[in-house]
Amino acid sequence: MKPFIFTVLCFISLVSFAQQGILKESQSLKSTTLGKEVKYNIYLPADYDKTNRAYPVLYLLHGFGDDETGWVQFGEANAIADKAIQNGESAPMIIVMPDAGVSGYVNSFDGKVKYEDFFIKEFIPFIESNYRIRAQKRYRAVAGLSMGGYGTLIMATKHPELFVAAAPLSAGVRTDEEILAMPDEQWNSSHAQRYGKDLKGNARLNESYYKNSILKIVETGSVDELKKVRYYIDCGDDDFLIKGNMALHALLIDKKIPHEFRVRDGGHTWSYWRSALPEVLKFVSESFHQK
Repeated sequence: MKPFIFTVLCFISLVSFAQQGILKESQSLKSTTLGKEVKYNIYLPADYDKTNRAYPVLYLLHGFGDDETGWVQFGEANAIADKAIQNGESAPMIIVMPDAGVSGYVNSFDGKVKYEDFFIKEFIPFIESNYRIRAQKRYRAVAGLSMGGYGTLIMATKHPELFVAAAPLSAGVRTDEEILAMPDEQWNSSHAQRYGKDLKGNARLNESYYKNSILKIVETGSVDELKKVRYYIDCGDDDFLIKGNMALHALLIDKKIPHEFRVRDGGHTWSYWRSALPEVLKFVSESFHQK
């Protein structure tokens, strides 16, 4: 190889490497709310260590059965963020991916797992005091897939004063009819910790359930409060959660709450969520943008 060509290729490689964000995996904090250590992955923009700049932040939530590693291992979130930032399609931002176990991102009916309290009162303050983040609503967004999409809606609709944008993907939103028809085994594996084990029929639609039902929150909530957040909702046409997402879309229309709603070809898969993430980054970047 000619020396000049070799030098150019080396330069291109170095530039490409320099533009990669900094990924810190399985970091942890000791939670007094949950009484245990909670792990998280965090993505920092490429120039984080080179400046004193503070950045906007996106909290990116995983799905049921996954943990803080999912969005990196299967979702390629860091590579997608690198590309979007390099192409100017996304603002440089910090992306935080916490482990939530199977909590659903809510406080359990028996008070044993207070994940919502942890996330709002402990996790966000911890992250935003330990990293250079613009700790204001207008620079804070939340997104996630499946259970994490549900968690995204929980955080945004119950705490609209904290988030400028919310982008749930394939969100775990179900109608009351779907909850009543859910097989017992599925209820006990995915909902028992949140609302009670071995519940059948109308017993499932208890106070704790309605307190965390996205459709009920939107139906009974203050329109002015809900309008404080920009929403981007995306669910595949072959996704088993499409009915609940469409019900949410219809309810938001009825309540005259502005939102983006996308139904694309696809199911409940990582390929779908990987294809969705660039648009999520673009959407939250627009939300961060100062007019």
